[in-house]
Amino acid sequence: MIFTLAIVQAVGYDTELFETPPCDSNACFDELHGALGDCSCNVDTIDYFNNVKIFPRIQSLVSKDYFRFYKVNLKKDCPFWADDSRCAMKYCHIKTCSKESVPGYPNGYENEEEQEAPAVKYLKEAQSACSNDEDHDPDLGYLNMTISAASQYEIAKWNAYDSALENFCECDDRDAEAEYVDLSLNPERYTGYKGPSAHRIWRSIYQENCFRPKLNPYESFPYVLSSDLSNMCLEKRVFYRAVSGLHSSINIHLCSHYLLSEKGVGFAAPPDGEWGPNLAEFQRRFDPSQTHGEGPNWLKNLYFVYLLEMRALAKAGPYLENEEYFTGNPTEDEETRDAISNMLSVIYTFPDHFNESSMFNGGSQAAKLKNEFREHFLNISRIMDCVGCDKCKLWGKLQTQGLGTALKILFSSQWDNLEGDPEQGKLPVRHKENKRLQRTEIVALFNAFARLSNSIRQLENFRIMLSANKEPDGGRSMYVGAPNANRKTGGKEPCSSGGDKPRIWS
Repeated sequence: MIFTLAIVQAVGYDTELFETPPCDSNACFDELHGALGDCSCNVDTIDYFNNVKIFPRIQSLVSKDYFRFYKVNLKKDCPFWADDSRCAMKYCHIKTCSKESVPGYPNGYENEEEQEAPAVKYLKEAQSACSNDEDHDPDLGYLNMTISAASQYEIAKWNAYDSALENFCECDDRDAEAEYVDLSLNPERYTGYKGPSAHRIWRSIYQENCFRPKLNPYESFPYVLSSDLSNMCLEKRVFYRAVSGLHSSINIHLCSHYLLSEKGVGFAAPPDGEWGPNLAEFQRRFDPSQTHGEGPNWLKNLYFVYLLEMRALAKAGPYLENEEYFTGNPTEDEETRDAISNMLSVIYTFPDHFNESSMFNGGSQAAKLKNEFREHFLNISRIMDCVGCDKCKLWGKLQTQGLGTALKILFSSQWDNLEGDPEQGKLPVRHKENKRLQRTEIVALFNAFARLSNSIRQLENFRIMLSANKEPDGGRSMYVGAPNANRKTGGKEPCSSGGDKPRIWS
């Protein structure tokens, strides 16, 4: 069956169909090598390190019970515009689960329950009695511990304000409508979500919430051209490349898990349809001829955000190694801790970590820029509540929170420590009562990194498909859904000889 392609995801590039498909070549990968920029690493080093050392470890890790269950509120209204567009396709829906079905609940989930307000500690009932001490003189030791209700309320607000200043994204796991989702039952893939509502998401992110040196000359092309990135300071450039890399990763997931057929052939056909790689869609999103030459740079940004999140894991390594990862199954918990320790030990050996210490240096101006950096990303996390497809929203919120948690580790004062290891930048473990990361943040951090790792691994698959020029899935044209895909051309489609400029947004 030949499908008519359309852009399908709020978290995807809303590309339009072209009269001619992209050339059957390695154009997407010709420039994907060498120096990465803004760090001392190169693409080839990351490719080998991820595909050989990290990918098998992180994929095994996130299949553990602790990382499978993610608490999220998918019922929030869009805070920026009125939009009741909802995806009605069956692939947009998710399956939630009850709290009782989550392994280890409620033990080990204390941080997700309503925490004690700071003012409670000053109540009379909370004070320990000193009258049993024979040496205690109430008159000499009297201390007025009374605090008015108004003052208690203000103290609680101060604590909430201070905590909010450390966050780079919205965390809604304590919302009354938040529910647990088993990520293994709701994989990230093509859903069929499209239209004006979907188009607005990334356009709003790039045009209104990313730092921009100037508008590019192409109509309806919201991205910053790579030639203009040099006109931006390091901090703004890092922000844009991180968002672009996240975007690229999400698009690779969609291309590698595309709905090839809603109904398989034969009795053994999967009930949810046939899913697999769509090479034509990958080329439409990243081929230079379809993206004003920006596709390879977007792929480089994937490697950049991968390096950034890996650096956050290394910096928070000692803290993460001392987490309990409680699920109620002692064997499972021990295996999870060992897997965490093993993967972090590998990450520590990477020679060229992202260097966050070179950012936000310069007094009050740098502090102002850092606050803008945080507020911009906080806005992006809120935009994810505007996605009209529940499955798209789930994975958009999780990966955004994962990146936001990485930024929190790298740039919030809570994680600053001058006594850390100067080579690794690792932080000594603080008292366990000082919970610097909530359970949901840890789950999002590792799953987001796993998604980036998977994207880099999928790039290798697409590279092989392009180089071999073979039809995937036993005879299905690799231009699934492309115009004239069934035309006899020796396995290749003709290259465009000109015509209209590529249009990225409808």
